[in-house]
Amino acid sequence: MIKRTLFFGNKCSLTTKYEQLNIKILDKETSVPIEDIGFIIIENQEVYISIPALSKLSSNNVSVIFCNNKHMPQSMLLNIESHHLQQEHFKNQINASEPLKKQLWQQIIKAKILNQSIVLEKLNINTNPLKYYATKVLSGDSDNREAVAASYYWKHLFDFDFKRERYGTYPNLFLNYGYTILRAAVARAISGSGLLNTLGIHHHNRYNAFCLADDIMEPYRPLIDAKVLEIIKKYDEQDLILPIKAALLKTLTQTVYFEDRKSPLMVALSTTTSSLQKCFSGTSRKIIYPNLWN
Repeated sequence: MIKRTLFFGNKCSLTTKYEQLNIKILDKETSVPIEDIGFIIIENQEVYISIPALSKLSSNNVSVIFCNNKHMPQSMLLNIESHHLQQEHFKNQINASEPLKKQLWQQIIKAKILNQSIVLEKLNINTNPLKYYATKVLSGDSDNREAVAASYYWKHLFDFDFKRERYGTYPNLFLNYGYTILRAAVARAISGSGLLNTLGIHHHNRYNAFCLADDIMEPYRPLIDAKVLEIIKKYDEQDLILPIKAALLKTLTQTVYFEDRKSPLMVALSTTTSSLQKCFSGTSRKIIYPNLWN
């Protein structure tokens, strides 16, 4: 089932009753079944949300994303008790060997580079260098083919001078917003698979509570890059206006393709994180990523 994404950019009140999220804007009231919600983005600083509402949303594994006064996603609420075998999965994840983690990181980076090559291929740009780099990714990406591929990728992705920066201006602003939404979606899937977002495979930052999400999202990033390219063609706009945010949010329901089925991205993420959990438990050695385009 495709879960709904709710965006609150105006002042409103969010409460709960009878397993519904009750939304009050001025004198108008409406409600949405909480079980139908996957993500809530709270952008307006004057939104009121009750503690019981937050508790029920968390119990249903709804990711609640809070934005800062610049309208950029800043933090999120996630359920940490969303799997019945959570303790066992935590133990397997914590005890994962270094060789296993290096092999998993090799798979992740290879998948990321190949997806980057598909984005460039759609732009009729030579992708042979990226395809070559993907074949040369070593265990743990010890010679950093990810960085070499990124240098080529970002140089050719846009038809204007561009420098990829975390806090840069246009179109970095679009990319960063999309990546933050994607990160929240991956974090939700990880939590739902009974794994710890804090404990990464490759990313290790004592101040980062979502190291594993940052690892697993890497091959999915090109989806956001491709969406930003579409946005640039459609909008003559360099500010993060509401229609652009809405377009980036729609990425969560974009169709991706497994060998035997197609799936919305939101559902596909759970397939990926479930396969990762199996790798940690020793029943598999491969993370399952879909083809992002047919």
